[in-house]
Amino acid sequence: MKRNKVDTKQLIEVSRGGLLERRSFLKSGAMFVATIAAPSMSQAASAKDFSALPEHMKTPGTPSEAYGQPSKYEKDVHRKGQAFFQSGIFTGALTPLEKLRGIITPSGLHFTIHHNGIPDIASDNHQLMIHGMVDKPLKWDVSTLLNYPMVSRIQFLECSGNSAANAVSDDPVQASTTSLHGQVSCSEWTGVPLKLLLDEAGIKPKAQWVMCEGADGGSHVRNVPLQKLYDDAILAFYQNGERIRPDQGYPVRLFLPGFEGNMNVKWIHRMEVVDSPSQSKDEQSLYAEFTKEGALHQFTFFMDVKSVITSPSGEQQLPANGIYEIAGLAWSGRGRVKRVEVSADAGKTWADATLEGPVMNKSFVRFTIPWRWRGNNAILLSRATDEFGNIQPTRAEWKAKNADYTFNHYNAINAWHVSSAGKVSNFYV
Repeated sequence: MKRNKVDTKQLIEVSRGGLLERRSFLKSGAMFVATIAAPSMSQAASAKDFSALPEHMKTPGTPSEAYGQPSKYEKDVHRKGQAFFQSGIFTGALTPLEKLRGIITPSGLHFTIHHNGIPDIASDNHQLMIHGMVDKPLKWDVSTLLNYPMVSRIQFLECSGNSAANAVSDDPVQASTTSLHGQVSCSEWTGVPLKLLLDEAGIKPKAQWVMCEGADGGSHVRNVPLQKLYDDAILAFYQNGERIRPDQGYPVRLFLPGFEGNMNVKWIHRMEVVDSPSQSKDEQSLYAEFTKEGALHQFTFFMDVKSVITSPSGEQQLPANGIYEIAGLAWSGRGRVKRVEVSADAGKTWADATLEGPVMNKSFVRFTIPWRWRGNNAILLSRATDEFGNIQPTRAEWKAKNADYTFNHYNAINAWHVSSAGKVSNFYV
């Protein structure tokens, strides 16, 4: 069958810098340059290319494993370990965002941060207690809780310190998307709505907060507004269809959609209903922000609207001039992402990216837009807006409100510089 000649004249640029209208791109029949991770270009095939069978077609394969594992040829797709303190006690592992597609983060690649290591907790030995300003203090073992009604939602989780390097470093840190922004992931979380247990215990009229404590060696504690627990909080037992893993809080964690990651207390074992927050050690030190005027902000809760271009992105290399797909992720802790705009000329002009559906509440959404790179220097930006009209700020706007040493809740627009040689690096605009 004869293929029609590609008509690149049909390509319509929707902004300066080479961003293309998606419909005109598809209509033109033009092709993307080979992916950045695999720079080899397509090659013509002849009949003899199909006559010689590869070795793996000549012998039987191996049987399936009891628990399936990724291909051994995908060894470069892994989390990046990171120690935040020299002691190594406060450690974590970062999600390789630029190596994934879709919106679901595999359980084994979901980022994790723990303050005192991962406790070894057998499900049979774990209990949850609710006490304090309640009609009747109660405790449940895990087997009992697993019989309660459950709900499932696909939602993101982000550390309050994600992207911190761009908040505090005077010069752009040259690193990958994983290293800069890898403290955010998105999974399907399944668990018991907290309101069921709170109603069973009976909440006193003056109660306003709940002190939530984990069963780890550091007794991590965060105070959560009672209203949030009644809204959409769950006790999460499952992640992506299987029981949550130890570094995600096995056998059970608190999950607070849209709230900063450390409030989603792992290995949760005690919830004390109170009339005012207890001011835990973490709330007085790590998880508070200072404004430019020196005012202290505590209990800021929400992770605000944000987006990151994952391809092309930091430390990647464009193999040749041509048409690429700019792709990335956007999310908002307050609701759904309504719009993502992309710029290829440092923000002088913008174009709307396509949002790949479904667009869900407090979840990742993937955005894409075709881009023609002509081998020139380019600055790529993405800017997200959520359903309530909250817009991702510039770095200058974010820095104008916060003290120079503040880094929590950094959601400013990220920029990638593409050199004329095709090298992609972190950049400030």
